[in-house]
Parts: sequence; structure tokens; C-alpha cells
Amino acid sequence: MSAESPFGAAEHARYSLWQLVRYMLGLGTWGFGGPVALAGYMYRDLVERRSWIAEGDYKEGLALAQLMPGPLAAQLAIYLGYVHYRIRGATLVGLAFVLPSFAMVVAFGAAYARYGGIAWMQAVFYGVGAAVIGIIAMSAYKLTTRNIGKDRLLWAIFLASAAVTVITKSEIVWIFVGAGVLVWLVRAPPRLSRGATHSFAPLIAWLGLDAVDGQKLGQIAAYFAYAGSFVFGSGLAIVPFLYGGVVQEYHWLTDRQFVDAVAVAMITPGPVVITTGFIGYLVAGFWGAVVAALATFVPCYLKPATR
Repeated sequence: MSAESPFGAAEHARYSLWQLVRYMLGLGTWGFGGPVALAGYMYRDLVERRSWIAEGDYKEGLALAQLMPGPLAAQLAIYLGYVHYRIRGATLVGLAFVLPSFAMVVAFGAAYARYGGIAWMQAVFYGVGAAVIGIIAMSAYKLTTRNIGKDRLLWAIFLASAAVTVITKSEIVWIFVGAGVLVWLVRAPPRLSRGATHSFAPLIAWLGLDAVDGQKLGQIAAYFAYAGSFVFGSGLAIVPFLYGGVVQEYHWLTDRQFVDAVAVAMITPGPVVITTGFIGYLVAGFWGAVVAALATFVPCYLKPATR
């Protein structure tokens, strides 16, 4: 994408910023199916039907969203907002895409915390939880076949990473970072004259109210910022990583609560990673949900701005 000024880029747009914001607000409210489906909706509506986004810009955004850690659909939406309207577009589009599902999971979290012991609500979540595994399996299959194809190097890395994950029963982040570095060195060796681009996790600020456990919010912020900054793949890839930290390391949730959290993310529209908001609510109430969601999504918002 050419390095135009924000004003020049906006002049070449065939749509207004508010039209794109309204579209992303609708997609975040009604868009079901997970990251692969959401990325497909954006291509169908913004590239094929409306011709707002050039196919080259869409493919560049999708490639960057796949290469970078963090939620795929949210990063793609933010990038598309950045194409013609730069920082302002990325900010407003990102908020429009994420906020509807965040509001829904907070409402679910409040109801779950208040009425979780009632049999009918447990039955609903257990029924949805049984379907979640199938949905994740289908999405994982589509992502694998689309991204790896017939590439032998990628298949070797995929099988090795899968074997390590199965044997250790946890996601070791350095395995995935190392895999990315390996492909980078083999396929696109860096030139010594180029400077490195660093991605960093933001510091999350929260209100210091008496009712808020600042230490726990700090743990939530640090953990979910780490997850949002270093977990590669789609929003589904973060699920086993979160299980290792939320259930096994910190013991914030039980196995049953974690399955319910993933189920809530799957039955609500928008990015699957919004499950972090539900988890944050169960751990530390409303401010836990806010901090967890911010810590997860702010790193992926910063990436278009630092290109």
C-alpha cells in the first residue's frame, strides 16, 4: 500500500468513514461463524459487492493478520479501516467491530455469575459447549488447509508444533515464535541494513476504586496483553493458550467455567477472542472484563499504526 497522507488516502476512497463504521458495527453485531467466516464476509461485502476496498489491499491486510499474533478478524477489520482513513479509521472501525460482542459477553457474564447455579442456564451452556468442539474443529481444518496448502516446510512445522502441544498438553509460545522466525529466515532472509520492527504490549490503566482488586487486574492485564501480543493464528488459536493460563496456571476458572466461556464466545457474533471479556468478568467483574478485552485487542490495534 502506498505511503499517502491521510487526506490523500481519504480522497481516493469510494465510501465515507462512517459508512465503513456502520458496516463493521453491523458485522460485529450479526456476524456469526468465527474468524474465517468474518474474513469471508468482509471480502464478499467490501471487495466484491461494494468495491470499497481493492483486492490487493484486502489480501495484504489478510496476509498481515495471519502473520501477526492476535485475533485475525479484528486485525483485518482494523487494517481495512486504516487503508483509506489511517489512524482515525483504524480506531473507529476497530471499536465498531469489537464493542457489540463485548457488550453481549459482559451481559452474559453478569447473568452467568448471578444465575449460574440455576439448572436451566447450566443446561443451555452445556448444550452449546458440546457443539463448540465441532465448530472449532471445522474452523481449524479450514484455516489449516487454506494457510498451509501443499507447502512441505509449513506442514513439517505444523506437525512438529502439534506433536509438542499434544505431548506437553500446553502451548509453548517459543515454539510458535521460533516457527515464525524459521520460515522468515528461509523464505525472506533479512538484510542487515534494515531495522527491526518491534511490537509491544501496551500498559493498561484502570480506575483505582476501593471495590477493585488492583493486584488481580494487574495480573489480568499482563496475561491477556501477553496473549494478544504473542499468540499466532486466528482467534481460535488463543483458546488452548488461555486454558493453560486461566485454568492450569492461575486457577481463575474451573474446566467447566472455561468451556462455558468458549461457548459464550461461539454463540455471540463478532471475534471469538471476545471470550477474554467473559473470562475477565468471571474473574474480576466488569472492570476485569474491560481490562481483559483492552489488553487483548490494543496490541492488534497498534500494528497498522506501526507499519
